[in-house]
Amino acid sequence: MLHFKLSRLREDIPALLKLAGPLLVGQLAVIAFGVLDTAMTARYSADDLAALAMASAIFISIYVGLTGVISALAPIAGQLFGAKRFDEIGEEVRQATWLAVGLTVLGCFVLMNADYLLAISRIKPEIEDKARLYLNILALGLPASMGMRVLMALHNAVSRPAVITVVQLVGLGLKLPLNLLFIYGGLGIEGMGGPGCAVATVIINWFWLIITLGFVLIDRFYRPFKIFSHFSKPDWHRIWALLKLGTPIGFSYLIEVTSFTFMSLFIARLGTTALAGHQIVANMGTVIYMVPLSLSIATMTLVSQSIGADKQERAEEIGWSSVFFTTVLCILIGIGVWVFKFELLDLYDPPAEVKVFSVPLFLFIAFYQVFDALQVTAAFILRAYRIAFWPMLIYAGSLWGVGLGGGYLMGFNVFGNTPTFLQGANGFWAGNSLSLGLAACFLLYLFRRTAARFERTHPPVQV
Repeated sequence: MLHFKLSRLREDIPALLKLAGPLLVGQLAVIAFGVLDTAMTARYSADDLAALAMASAIFISIYVGLTGVISALAPIAGQLFGAKRFDEIGEEVRQATWLAVGLTVLGCFVLMNADYLLAISRIKPEIEDKARLYLNILALGLPASMGMRVLMALHNAVSRPAVITVVQLVGLGLKLPLNLLFIYGGLGIEGMGGPGCAVATVIINWFWLIITLGFVLIDRFYRPFKIFSHFSKPDWHRIWALLKLGTPIGFSYLIEVTSFTFMSLFIARLGTTALAGHQIVANMGTVIYMVPLSLSIATMTLVSQSIGADKQERAEEIGWSSVFFTTVLCILIGIGVWVFKFELLDLYDPPAEVKVFSVPLFLFIAFYQVFDALQVTAAFILRAYRIAFWPMLIYAGSLWGVGLGGGYLMGFNVFGNTPTFLQGANGFWAGNSLSLGLAACFLLYLFRRTAARFERTHPPVQV
């Protein structure tokens, strides 16, 4: 069976790359926002960079948790698209929009009342004030961000990620001048430092939503989905179906990101230099993560469409092809990151002491690429099968328990016997790497069991 699956790589990999290519470009465009924010704020002041690290870690934790719930639309609509039940897709989009409205209210409340989260890091009051202002500004853009996530899920489900990519690239073109204006000041506007990044992001978020909505409204491709054909009241049955799948996905995202968030909060206790170095390395790791993430989203689309078309065996073949290809690719990326670590650090141009602190952390970025590729690919395949609860539990035990808990024990040398190399920030990164490997093992096993069960209960269509 494995030999047969490998023989389909020539067919599966081009199909994956056709979808993953635009997704990767779009994801990198969004991540470039963070790179620009980090690099430009680092040149403003170390305090502003520390505030950015704190605020962005908190925002991302909240944002991905909420958008994870909305992302349930992608596999549901993907199966409908594969089954050619086009008119039902529009209703799912409308109900996902109602869900997004409710989640937006919750998210804005948390962002504007984040004092307790900020207090965990025990940073200087002036840095905390900047971080608080950053979060309050981003709350103004959250409605647009959530609406955009509904549209992104739709486009992924119907194999049209390039539309979103073009819009994201236009937004990236606006990011640099807006950052320059609001971080450093100009045209009569006083420079805001780190919080200026948030102002630029909010403006672009609303621009994205308006442009994408307009495109969906006028393009003929979307007419069979009848998205704007009529107004729909909240359908609690459909919303519950979205919540049933999306809530575990959202919690999985939350667990994954908060493992990094609390790393930042705890590493902040080691000083501004440690936090700034961690922020740069974490930002670099996030950029690299976009490669397996894009391939995983593409995999979920193809697998969910195959399931909707009753091609169960084909769905499993695509899944294993993606696991193999993504893992090999990320091994090569990890080697490249370690070889060119100094050149990559020079892109951020940090202070000398921050650069020295950051170098050892690149070992962990290079090392965990293979584990990260395995776990994210398996997780997205399972979402195509509408399996999300057990992956959530796996993430909780591995990332929070082994990763964050083990990292805390090593990083702060709680038992007094941690090797010097694994103390401080290194300990947190080592714990995170180990937790990703553990999650990958359990998720791949769950995928294997799920695919076998689906083939037994849903006889495949012979092609």
